[in-house]
Amino acid sequence: MDPVRNPYAPGAGQRPPELAGRGRELDVFDIVLERIARGRPERSLMLTGLRGVGKTVLLNTLRSQAINRLWGSGKIEARPDQSLRRPVAAALHMAVRELAPRHRAPDRIDAFLGVLKAFAQRSTPTGRAGTATKLRDRWQPGIDVPAASGRADSGDIEIDLVELFSDAAAVASDVGTGIAIFIDEMQDLGPEDVSALCAACHELSQLGAPLIVVGAGLPHLPAVLSAAKSYSERLFRYQRIDRLDRIAADRALCAPAEREEVEYEQKALDLLYEKSGGYPYFVQAYGKATWDHAPRSPITAADVRVAAPEAEAELAVGFFGSRFERATPAEREYMRAMATMSAVEGDPGALVRDDMDAAVPTAEIARALGRKPASLSPARDALIKKGLIYSGERGTVAFTVPHFGRYLRTQPA
Repeated sequence: MDPVRNPYAPGAGQRPPELAGRGRELDVFDIVLERIARGRPERSLMLTGLRGVGKTVLLNTLRSQAINRLWGSGKIEARPDQSLRRPVAAALHMAVRELAPRHRAPDRIDAFLGVLKAFAQRSTPTGRAGTATKLRDRWQPGIDVPAASGRADSGDIEIDLVELFSDAAAVASDVGTGIAIFIDEMQDLGPEDVSALCAACHELSQLGAPLIVVGAGLPHLPAVLSAAKSYSERLFRYQRIDRLDRIAADRALCAPAEREEVEYEQKALDLLYEKSGGYPYFVQAYGKATWDHAPRSPITAADVRVAAPEAEAELAVGFFGSRFERATPAEREYMRAMATMSAVEGDPGALVRDDMDAAVPTAEIARALGRKPASLSPARDALIKKGLIYSGERGTVAFTVPHFGRYLRTQPA
């Protein structure tokens, strides 16, 4: 079939041609926006899930919903080596610029921008022994008004963020709308920044202010938030983003194909679901490879079998291999032990784990490697920091990437 007409899009954060299986999340966010517009109390939203389930795509779609309702919006991607202060200032700057043309008092906008500039400039990163950092770190927010004094510039990120968000929400109230800040990879924020975000959202919810945070992160994001503030369990609305069910996965494949006047045989869809496991990124990867190999419509199971090795080879390099290469030898040994653990301890006939949501006790890993648990802590902590594994519960770890254990079992030691 014509590869130019191939509708599938297996890209990082790239919206698929058919956003199947996410109707509930979109409806929930519509209700959140409408309730806030009517002055009703609402919580900020947190999306959690493994890599490849479409969290970034959903985050971008939710942002589009907010923009369509004339909200101000900004988006950032958290990084473990970067303070929240600079990116959140840029995101709020973008959000308020979207609202400014509809505000009847330019002085109010300028006053807020002065506070925003003071907040942004309060960050003065330094290198070792107090030496100045590289030029790229000496960021200026590009705001023409002079920096304000005495508001959001204390240097304490928690105090400053509460004041900044409160002032931004007041600007949104003036024009009868709201502001939404979208944060991807939220688990990578530092402890102080997470605590500050929780405190700011808590203050806004008590005031009923029209500013919300929509975060996306790995499955342990709720634990990260709870460690920062005990009340975070009640502060946010959590939505777990998981693999697609069979109906949604078939729709993700069939709807774009039908628009190109192409059909699938039922056995082809059966095999594609078996191969992809319903994970959206894999659905797109296998769909794209199958389209390129199929000679004609309808697409058959034989077409899928011919195309599958190409999809798996691409996933092995781009999705799995790139992550595996980031690990040190000690970290790879730790992950291989995770991948080869039996589903039931002590049962030699047990099936090997293929459900990457399943958590593995760290004590089991230590026994499998013949090591003391404490000696493996550096490797485990480094893998968590690199985003390759996560610890949802104390004493257990799991892969952040679906089917990663299956991939590791195919790699030479």
